[in-house]
Amino acid sequence: MTGPGPAASVPFDARPLIDPVDRATVRAHVHQLRAAGRAPSGPNIATIVLLVAVGAVFLGVFGTVFAGIATAFIAVGTSGQAGPLGGVFAGAPIVMLLLIAGGVGFAVYRSVTGGSGEHWYRLDRFAQANGMTWFAETKNPPLPGMIFDIGSERVARDIVRGDRPRLVEFGNHRYATGSGKNRTTHHWGYVAVHLSSPLPHIVLDAVGNNGLFGSNLPASFDKSQRLSLEGDFDRYFALYCPRGYERDALYLFTPDIMVRFIDNAAALDVEIVDDWLFLYAKRDFSTLDPRTWAWLFSVVGALLDKFAQWERWRDDRLLQAAAAAGSGSGPEPAAGDPGAAGSGAGDPGSTGSGLGQRGAEAMSLPFAAPTASLRPPPGVAPEGRRLQRGVPWAAFAVVGAFVVFWLVTQSGVFGAFFFR
Repeated sequence: MTGPGPAASVPFDARPLIDPVDRATVRAHVHQLRAAGRAPSGPNIATIVLLVAVGAVFLGVFGTVFAGIATAFIAVGTSGQAGPLGGVFAGAPIVMLLLIAGGVGFAVYRSVTGGSGEHWYRLDRFAQANGMTWFAETKNPPLPGMIFDIGSERVARDIVRGDRPRLVEFGNHRYATGSGKNRTTHHWGYVAVHLSSPLPHIVLDAVGNNGLFGSNLPASFDKSQRLSLEGDFDRYFALYCPRGYERDALYLFTPDIMVRFIDNAAALDVEIVDDWLFLYAKRDFSTLDPRTWAWLFSVVGALLDKFAQWERWRDDRLLQAAAAAGSGSGPEPAAGDPGAAGSGAGDPGSTGSGLGQRGAEAMSLPFAAPTASLRPPPGVAPEGRRLQRGVPWAAFAVVGAFVVFWLVTQSGVFGAFFFR
């Protein structure tokens, strides 16, 4: 991970996403990526043999059926015909078999080659052109955002990462919920920006991308943590912060920062957790579309220069907790302790009545500064680190209404009422 991030002086260069590419170059590049461990390896010999066997069985069973049906139709349509046209129709089953075989062979080839070579090549070159680094995938990405700790089979793909002026990561995240027929795969695009110090857990739920049942986010939060801000901000975002951190949220979201979010990120959900800021949307971010990348780079660039103000924030609760922990009385000095008040034992400068000169000077040194003048260390008190989760009652109410309606219709009550 070297090179400047999207906010540095490197100009935005989208040409690798759209320039013509040579297939031989792509194949060589994919081979290098896999040899370096930067991309998943292709199928092994056993997998290739299995794919070929499955293709042969498919061709033998379904190809024969399709060819038989086609032959029957062609025989009926060409009965009594002679000449070149009849020969063409007579050869149609062979053509169909060849087409089916070609389709199966192409499917096997795509499975063997991965079908992602050009995609990987373009994104890797795009990342390099913009001073960043591309990674094919990361399973169970160790990020604290709400979309990364839910479901199973969690994997982030097509990660583009830069570390100047701060670490910024773009990627596509997938996870699965449920099982069997109820299994659902969820798709998210994300931008992760690493901050210099932890902040309270704050969520900006974008109003514009909500659905019929409310928020599209995978987690819901207790409504008592909803904070209304001034101006038009509430028209674009619903802000949630931990109870007791309302003043801290107002410090972080000053009018100029609110304008930045409204102008640049109104279509995105935002989460601040620990020392990360996340931008989410239910679409792929890491794509071959230059317009998507130009938009994301502009969003990050518009927000980066405002993070310096956030890094000055400190949680006064940490200082209060430290003061409370140190307010208890410590153990009494032991008799004969050189630091004990009124004891001159062991002090070469003692006069026999209290501390000697060196002892008095030592006790007058400012080893402990007044607590009130200390600035809290970076960090967040436990009560501000995570929002309290809520229950999506609106969605439950709608689903419950449908269930009740279904039960009533199945019981025959409506029929008895209308047709008695």
